Amino acid sequence: FDMIHEGHLDMFRQARALVPDPQLIVSISRDRSAERIKGVAPKHSELDRKRAIEACDLVDEVVIGDREGFIDHIVAAMPDVIGLGYDQDSSYVKELQAELDRVGLPTRVVRLKSFRPDMYKTSKLQNRTL
Repeated sequence: FDMIHEGHLDMFRQARALVPDPQLIVSISRDRSAERIKGVAPKHSELDRKRAIEACDLVDEVVIGDREGFIDHIVAAMPDVIGLGYDQDSSYVKELQAELDRVGLPTRVVRLKSFRPDMYKTSKLQNRTL
């Protein structure tokens, strides 16, 4: 979430629709993790990214991910469902279900649908403003 755009807002709406009484918690990746996964540092710091998402009415809580690994902050939240973006494919995503099983969380993992990725994708939007 280096910037918030209509694709993200749609993703938040999809996530909220997954359960009857949603409490949407959004996890922000650490700066170092985002750079390792994407190959470039985020344009905005993790604290700035957190503040931007906290301002969104669709989101109930925002947390910053673990410094090492990823499962501890998920265990702390004990989510019923984790909604993943359509384009997330890092090692975190590949290991997520096995880690949930290992720690005994019955969390369901759902892949959310894209919303106009030809127009609403952070990398494309950032390139347009350069």
